[in-house]
Amino acid sequence: MDFLNNTNALTLIFVSVLIFAIAYRFYGIFIANKVLRLNDKNTTPAVEFADGKDYVATNKNVLFGHHFAAIAAAGPLVGPVLAAQFGYLPGALWILIGCVLGGGVHDMVVLFASVRHKGQSLATIASKEIGKATGTVAGFAILFILILTLAGLSLACINAMHEASWSLFTVVITMPIAVIMGLIMRYRKNSVLFASILGGILLVAGIIGGHSLMQNETMNNLFSWDIKTISIAIPLYGFLASVLPVWLLLVPRDYLSTYLKIGTIIMLAVGVIVIHPTIQMPALTEFIKGGGPVIGGPVLPFIFIVIACGAISGFHAVIATGTTPKMLNKEKEILFVGYGAMLVEGFVALMALIAACTLMPGDYFAINTPKESYDAFLAAHPSLHGVDIDYYSQKIGIELHGRTGGAVSLAVGMAHIFNKIPYMDQLTAYWYNFAIMFEAVFILTAIDAGTRVGRFFLQEMLGSVIPKFNDKNWVPGIIISSLLFTFAWGYLVFTGNVSSIWPLFGISNQLLAACGLIVCTTMLIRMNRGKYALCSAVPGVFMAGITFWAGYIQVTAIYLPKEQYLLATLAVTAMVLMLIVFIGAFIKWYQLLQIKTTEIDFYGEPVKELVER
Repeated sequence: MDFLNNTNALTLIFVSVLIFAIAYRFYGIFIANKVLRLNDKNTTPAVEFADGKDYVATNKNVLFGHHFAAIAAAGPLVGPVLAAQFGYLPGALWILIGCVLGGGVHDMVVLFASVRHKGQSLATIASKEIGKATGTVAGFAILFILILTLAGLSLACINAMHEASWSLFTVVITMPIAVIMGLIMRYRKNSVLFASILGGILLVAGIIGGHSLMQNETMNNLFSWDIKTISIAIPLYGFLASVLPVWLLLVPRDYLSTYLKIGTIIMLAVGVIVIHPTIQMPALTEFIKGGGPVIGGPVLPFIFIVIACGAISGFHAVIATGTTPKMLNKEKEILFVGYGAMLVEGFVALMALIAACTLMPGDYFAINTPKESYDAFLAAHPSLHGVDIDYYSQKIGIELHGRTGGAVSLAVGMAHIFNKIPYMDQLTAYWYNFAIMFEAVFILTAIDAGTRVGRFFLQEMLGSVIPKFNDKNWVPGIIISSLLFTFAWGYLVFTGNVSSIWPLFGISNQLLAACGLIVCTTMLIRMNRGKYALCSAVPGVFMAGITFWAGYIQVTAIYLPKEQYLLATLAVTAMVLMLIVFIGAFIKWYQLLQIKTTEIDFYGEPVKELVER
């Protein structure tokens, strides 16, 4: 394995771009043409149910921006950084393989299923494809997981933005800029390019000017919010984004944020190309068998749940059956929006891994090991002492030791790379704060889309009891369901009772990914796709098995010995609910495989059994 150590970061970038390009050109097109048989003659929900609020046919480039911004939350940034504890190789392999064969396929088939089911949620799809009982359980499971996910994402965002006036200011100004862009694109024809240029200019001006503006004491105090204030502001923003017309705030803001996200990653890639740093973290560390200070479990199976978004993510199913299918203009755009956005997210994850792994191992562990246990860790591993961490602490102006969670080590890694570019040494603090703000924008764009999708979910579930809630234009129903859902995760954030739910994110998120693949495989079997259905069935069954394995270890070896009974209960609940869904799906697979094709569906395709449309 020695030849894999001291690898140049540029090599990883070149390999990833090559693999992703080949995957899109061949495997993505294969899924589109052979497995899903996408056809632009089919009317999409955005066209069929156009209402100017939720169902809005959207330019594919704008929709790509929204979809990518919504799915690319903290996962592709934090997960790979935490997984660096095992060495760079496990994370790099899982990102490349998982993204191509798992995540990209997942996002395409789930988006396809929702489009064919008129933009409905994954729970409704499960109800129609498998059975009402399974669909009901799936609905509760997805809502449960979504609340945990949004609470966890919000807590990560709060930790990045509190008492950070410049970062908060830059995030806040994206909202009025987005409204301006939304109004332009809504009321001026062929204005996407103009709105994009204007939004980009205003965003750059805000980022650059914000740093100087925050030097004013009054402005600095205005945007120096404490944790409680941000804990209220984030759910409030989520509520507004979920009730306002989708074209006014959510889509243009996500589109605008995409410039910042992709632009930053391109800048980071250019920085790597210019300085071509060496990967300091070894290919495999001594913690692959477990016992590490960042992740307690072994690399197998924990690598598959630590790196969720960036390889495969169930949260994507929430977006792909929520906002995105209601804005897709043509069916063939599923390839570009679904598979394409997933590959870009995979590249983001790989860049985050590279940024963390270019730090000296001692510096990485000094940041990610809790202060109270660092001395004991250093005594057991004397070779892993910090090298440059004191230098960066002085340059940035804050104490970096023990700032766990992944966000800070990623920001320091990015600042470390930019710092090596000529004449950039004096901008270390600027790059660090920019990276923190960059991560916060990633998280918020998932919160706004996730809250809106949660409102859709809750409306559907309440509609089964009170039919009036099924009317998507009924304003009281929109406001009530939005308030209930936002309060559910907002309360958890404000009270801080679930401040340690982040470890649950990996388990619940990957179970949801398996659910999306397995439910949609049922649809493919019904549509008589034969062996092509294996493209989604194999990664679905694999993710189900590997996540149950990781969940069992997490509960029995980590949660229960530490008397973390609440976390153990939440983990077990998520696994039991999903197990019920999986059993229902497998029974349906068996039943469908016994039926001969005798019917033609509404799209002119042979099916094994018609379901209610």
